[in-house]
Order: sequence, then C-alpha cells, then structure tokens
Amino acid sequence: MAVTMMRDMTSTLEIRGAGTFSIPGLPMSQRTREALAGMNLSDPKHRSHQLESEDCHWADLIIVFESEHVQYIRRKHPEATSITGTLPRIAKFLKASQSDFAHRVTELQLGDVMIEPWEEVQDPAGGDQDIFDACAQEIKGYLSSLQENLNG
Repeated sequence: MAVTMMRDMTSTLEIRGAGTFSIPGLPMSQRTREALAGMNLSDPKHRSHQLESEDCHWADLIIVFESEHVQYIRRKHPEATSITGTLPRIAKFLKASQSDFAHRVTELQLGDVMIEPWEEVQDPAGGDQDIFDACAQEIKGYLSSLQENLNG
C-alpha cells in the first residue's frame, strides 16, 4: 500500500517496495487492492519482492512498518541498519532542512534506536476489509507527514 501511495504522491523520487518475509512474484491481495481503490489508487502490475542486498545498496532510506522488520534487516542486511526505520518514526522525526538528505537520515541515528510500541503499523493480514481500510488510512497519514519533509 505504501509504495503505491508514495508513487502517487511524488514523481521526483524513485520508490521500490520489498518485503522481509515475502514470497516473490505474488500479486497484491484482494483486500489491499480494495483498500487502495477506496483512495482511487491501483497498481495492477504489483508483484511481491523479497528484500535483497541489491535493494539495500540502492536505497537512501528503507522504511518498514514493524520492529520485526527492523530486526530482520539488522540481522540479514547490517549494511542497511543506519538507513532503516519505521514509518511512524521517520514521519515524526525526518524534518526538512538545508542539509542534504543523507545527512538528515544520518542525524536520525536509526541504527541505534530501540523500537518503541508507538512505531508499529499493524499488519492487516488476515483481517476483514475494514481492517485493511483502516491500515491504508493510517499509512496515508504517515506518508502525508513524511512527504512534506522528504525533499527540503
């Protein structure tokens, strides 16, 4: 959901999506498609992708939804620890400034933080459509805050 939303919000950034426990090549779930459709968004070409080292080396920032995702990256991709944080944390603390983007990400000290309960975006998997819709709204709120501070 987040990748589709971000791609709709900006055309100046290159955005990729990857999971930490994904089966590569699967289409988006029906409930996810419906939650996005409720926002007039779609991504019919979406296929799941497992996070790989190439993705970590490519990225300037890796945004995840849960502490388990952060822990996975710290274990499997330690080279990306300093650029990996939860969506709620990054939306709250990444601020616009005259500093370049890499410096602003470094200032967050993402590799050193202990993930707190308020940082979790609950996975709607297995939930009813209203759970997916609520998750989509939560993600949209965080992304709207983040978007204001990404570029400047």
